Amino acid sequence: MDTPAGVVPRVSSTLRPSDRIGAFKVRWGVGRMSYTVDPGLYALGRPGPDSYVFVTASYKMSFDRLRAALAGRDGWILVLDTAGINVWCAAGKGSFGTEEMIDRIETSGLSDIVSHRRLIVPQLGGPGVAAHEVKRRSGFQVVYGPVAAEDIPPFLEGELKATPVMRAKTFGTSERLALVPMEVIPALKVALPAAAVLSILAFLFSGLSIERALGPARIVWVALGTSVLAGAVLTPLLLPWLPGRAFSAKGLVVGTAAAFCALFAGAGLGVLSALSVLLSVPAIAAFLAMNFTGSSTFTSLSGVQREMGWALPLEAVGTAAGLALWVAAAVGGG
Repeated sequence: MDTPAGVVPRVSSTLRPSDRIGAFKVRWGVGRMSYTVDPGLYALGRPGPDSYVFVTASYKMSFDRLRAALAGRDGWILVLDTAGINVWCAAGKGSFGTEEMIDRIETSGLSDIVSHRRLIVPQLGGPGVAAHEVKRRSGFQVVYGPVAAEDIPPFLEGELKATPVMRAKTFGTSERLALVPMEVIPALKVALPAAAVLSILAFLFSGLSIERALGPARIVWVALGTSVLAGAVLTPLLLPWLPGRAFSAKGLVVGTAAAFCALFAGAGLGVLSALSVLLSVPAIAAFLAMNFTGSSTFTSLSGVQREMGWALPLEAVGTAAGLALWVAAAVGGG
């Protein structure tokens, strides 16, 4: 689309099958860090100089959610370079921030394209944006839109005034469930090779006896599988009802319960093997549960930093102790 600042790419509010397939793949951790759109200015439909300007991140899912929510409307979409990170996380890291916004306004020639000086910025981008600095250095006023892209149409119809419901960030069961695949897949990418290596070690410790190696190998697969289930699936699903505020503590509770369930299912284990499971599963589950801190309304950046300071060493010690006990059991047959 020709504009006073040059040619601007035009996009549609209708998502194609490839867009939906891409989003599905990303939810399962496939190509997550390369799922991006180029930073810059885009024309949605046939906008004019009076059309609204919406700001978003270069993460393609954020971009797609925004344009789909604006179906039937014309507008400008200003994409900031967040290295493929969504608005909320990028704001916390500073890439969805004041400097990038000011730079993108200038490089896109936005002042020459629109007659007004107003940007509609996602509310979740607020932590990274100093609105007064954007106003002072670019002349553009930052107007914070609603949390959810789906609420933008009523926000616009309400003269850019958000209701309390639009300002509230939820983290319901369906929202937490949507994050589970993204955590399970990376966890399995580590757990499966680790289980394979430990199974080989069990075979070596057994004197190259497959029969004797089956017991220790089975413990490894059960322990790692239980850890992933407890930390990356059950903890986020049960999040509001688990005791404690720290995610590591929540994961520890679920991991401990899961470890006892695993031991009950595998009755007859030796003392060393049982202790190995009881130490390693809660520790690994607690670590995996901490991955959800950045996508939850339950925590703050300072709280997460404090939690990592004391939780990570304990998780490392628990995992190492469990591994040492497993080795002792595999070697001694206990």
